[in-house]
Amino acid sequence: MAPVSRNLTWRERLEQNWPQGDTAYYAVGPGDGEPPTGRVRRVMRVVGPLMGVVWAVFLLQPWQAAWDSVPGWERIVSLAAVLALGLSFAWVVFTRAGPHGERMSNRHAALFLVGQTALVAVSCLGAKQDGLVGLVFVCVTGVFLLRDPRSLGLALWACLLILVVPRLVPGWETIDDLLISVILATVAVFGFTQLVMRNRQLQLARDEVAVLAVERERERIARDIHDVLGHSLTVISVKAELAAKLHDVDPDRSRQEMLEVQNLARTALADVRGMVTATRAVTLAGELAGARQAFDSAAIAAQVPGTIDEVPEELRVLFAWAIREATTNVLRHAAATSVQITMGPDALTVDDDGTGPADDERGNGLHGLVERARAAGARVEVSTSPLGGYRLLVTTRDDARDSKERTA
Repeated sequence: MAPVSRNLTWRERLEQNWPQGDTAYYAVGPGDGEPPTGRVRRVMRVVGPLMGVVWAVFLLQPWQAAWDSVPGWERIVSLAAVLALGLSFAWVVFTRAGPHGERMSNRHAALFLVGQTALVAVSCLGAKQDGLVGLVFVCVTGVFLLRDPRSLGLALWACLLILVVPRLVPGWETIDDLLISVILATVAVFGFTQLVMRNRQLQLARDEVAVLAVERERERIARDIHDVLGHSLTVISVKAELAAKLHDVDPDRSRQEMLEVQNLARTALADVRGMVTATRAVTLAGELAGARQAFDSAAIAAQVPGTIDEVPEELRVLFAWAIREATTNVLRHAAATSVQITMGPDALTVDDDGTGPADDERGNGLHGLVERARAAGARVEVSTSPLGGYRLLVTTRDDARDSKERTA
């Protein structure tokens, strides 16, 4: 990964650290500088709460009614209650509203709402029926704190109070038009809050998908490096060992083997480059030819199919990777003298007469092959071969399991 310079734009940083497919998603912002999503997010963290606090201006109605009431302790207490209600509402908007706000437990939320309701009741001492306007803020606060449909029940409870209390208290006037404000404010804020939360969830899901895409790409590169270099270096090692043994006995053959080692090294380098750029192709015919050549170099008698016509097109790449993995395992671990490869339209089997599978054998190559098979709708099984060694089976059949075999 290239180092990130302080003078690089956000687009350039993304191009250095993300695959091109992911970069294209983010390259939708206006010019250089920081990503537009980050800039908008910071702006909305300030503008959003300010837009919510603006609603506190509606508390001017109970404030004015309390201010115009008869001087005395009731007037002072009412004004203090209206002020406290406005401050509590502002605190909720700045600290609890929005997707980034800290959640409050249901118990604490209930106590907070009860406290706000008590402030509304106290404000009514001087503001009389106008003090019930504070119920709008109680309902909106409930939406911010509860964040679920339960908060809509507060609107019904507030409407009940607005309808009943002014008719029970002597000297109060009815304010039935306040019902519309309570319902509209509660429903609108609830809908807006749910929309913001869903957008936040989508943002988090998108970020998680991006991280998973990067992790998957890393796993693919690691798996392909293991498969490509593991096979190529194994064959190179076998041929180099053969060339060393033939150096004094057959110099010409030794030289030929070293030339093949050189060609294999170049091919491996090209494979690695192609793998990184996702342009490398693995073919079944090519892997069969490579396996035959590798077994011949290691003096292993091999029965290799001469045609791939009966293998469906969708399984050829999987079978090619399976042959590559099986060849690498035979050359590295099996100590075999003979190998038999059989293929059909729904199964590939590689048998050898070597040491057989170990109980704790779980190489990276085999795990990578299992993942490839799962993606292709097949499965990988290993067991003791009829030849006495190791059997690798890749199949799409449902009845291919044997009681002596164990799933990889």
